[in-house]
Amino acid sequence: MYETEREDLIKVLRGKGIIDENVLKAFLKVERHLFVPEIIKPHAYSDVALPIGHEQTISQPYTVAFMTQALELNGRSKILEIGTGSGFQAAVLVEMGMKVYSIERNFEIHKNTQKLFDKLGIRAALIYGDGTIGWEEAAPYDRIIVTAGGPEVPNRLLSQLAVGGKMVIPVGDRNCQAMQIITKVSGKEYSKKEVPNFKFVPLIGKQGWKSE
Repeated sequence: MYETEREDLIKVLRGKGIIDENVLKAFLKVERHLFVPEIIKPHAYSDVALPIGHEQTISQPYTVAFMTQALELNGRSKILEIGTGSGFQAAVLVEMGMKVYSIERNFEIHKNTQKLFDKLGIRAALIYGDGTIGWEEAAPYDRIIVTAGGPEVPNRLLSQLAVGGKMVIPVGDRNCQAMQIITKVSGKEYSKKEVPNFKFVPLIGKQGWKSE
């Protein structure tokens, strides 16, 4: 089901500059329609963000692919994801052979995604909690990916990133963010590049936005 739509989406992603073949292969394998509400399944392979309830969205496929490519994954990296949401991003990372730890702050979303992962046999560690303070017990991480936009980079997350590791996080105001790609060069030294014009739901928590 939806094989043609998935192949068409791959063409769109290639046209937008996604060149990592491992990312594209994962997008062919992971069925996005399984991660969206029944009523919007016909739109699952459009290159747009879609609502999943609780004022949250499943990110635009290009955004997921861009962030995954920016992580520069190799081997079996240990990854912390902030904002499990629908589970699609985590599923892509698992499909690529990564060891995934993911935090979701909305309990209903967390519960529903855990059920979906159990049903689909997706092996990732999911917890309910404040993603802005990370998951100290399982640190350090080779990569950290944040799928919500914050006002700044949380220090707690930086401290849980391994030396040589990368973090991809959107930072800005509540309406528009720049994607920051951060490499931890040493214990206290980081390099950073930014890509503008992304829009995410707000990163809420102790080291993010306050809940309205």
